[in-house]
Amino acid sequence: MNLKNLFRIAVRALVRNKLRAFLTMLGIIIGVASVIAMLAIGEGSKQNIRKEMSGMGTNMVMVMPNMQRRGGVSLGASSSMVLKYSDVLALRNEAASVSAVSPEVRASGQVIYTNQNTLTTIYGVSEEYLMIKKLEVGSGRIFNVNEVRSMSKVCLLGQTVVENLFGTGADPVGITIRIKNLPFLIIGVLKDKGESGMGQDQDDLILAPYTTVQRRLAAIDYINGIYASAVSEEKSAVAIAEVEEILRRTHKLKESAENDFRVMSQSELIETVSSITDMLTILLGAIAGISLLVGGIGIMNIMFVSVTERTREIGLRMSIGGRGSDILKQFLVESILLSILGGLLGIVFGYLIARGAGSLMSIVPIIKVQTVVLAFSVCFAIGVFFGWYPARKAANLNPIDALRYE
Repeated sequence: MNLKNLFRIAVRALVRNKLRAFLTMLGIIIGVASVIAMLAIGEGSKQNIRKEMSGMGTNMVMVMPNMQRRGGVSLGASSSMVLKYSDVLALRNEAASVSAVSPEVRASGQVIYTNQNTLTTIYGVSEEYLMIKKLEVGSGRIFNVNEVRSMSKVCLLGQTVVENLFGTGADPVGITIRIKNLPFLIIGVLKDKGESGMGQDQDDLILAPYTTVQRRLAAIDYINGIYASAVSEEKSAVAIAEVEEILRRTHKLKESAENDFRVMSQSELIETVSSITDMLTILLGAIAGISLLVGGIGIMNIMFVSVTERTREIGLRMSIGGRGSDILKQFLVESILLSILGGLLGIVFGYLIARGAGSLMSIVPIIKVQTVVLAFSVCFAIGVFFGWYPARKAANLNPIDALRYE
């Protein structure tokens, strides 16, 4: 029996039981749609995070204190006092692969203007910080060297802070606000950055001279971190090695001693986050793929039912010369047809689900060709694997027993 006739017989068998065929395919449809939607959203999320992080500069180098431990208990990196402003000066003077360096001192506090208030984070930085982090001033200006030296109480506001205190569209340059009950003059407003790929509001911040935040708000003599910019993305690895060498010398660390600081590049951070999102995407895809297995079991079950229902038909075909291999092919083609049709519908529904979920999450889902090919291949394999045993059972029926079957 040729393939064309086998295909025609399989289609007639499925059309006779349209509802049963659709319900059988439903497991495959749900499984394929889930896998494609999960992988598409995961890939879209990864690209979105990479784009957001790349927007902050792929040549950025970050220096943070290492985790401090006491009695086997982690005290956290923020409790470390190993980084000093002298480290910033050493990097500015000695690091040839670094074009700009800024300290960072963080403090959280309530910001008040008349009867409005909001809780935000105040970052104490130098004037190079905006260039390093790719921040832009929308109105006003950045503080200058003299204001940093004199610990001037001036600041720049992010758009979220502006909206919380003054309302949407306001330009508060020249207005005085209170941060932790200290008066600060607003000299600038930052341009809108939106949410980061990790869901963090990049506009909920205040920038002020690091000396002001360090002495007047945080009351500390150390800094929380150092941000630097390599001369180019290609020089990031060289810059990291250079920064590590300089800081080990300024911290007077022995050769056998571990670093009391961590040096990371934005590129490394992007790759780390990408690898994490890849693992999560694969995990979600694997969980969604379990429904494909359930769909395959459903196909096997229905094929067994079909063999039982058509026992007399099988006996009649064998009695007029039909071979066991023809019966095997007939039921195998039906099983594969169910899987492939379910897979095609699953791909369509997966695309629609991915687009719908992407619009809700503000993500552009990315459906790779490899994903579609993989899903289609898995459907074909499921059709063969779960359809072969019932088909073999049909092919091994005794013609006389089959004709007597009621």
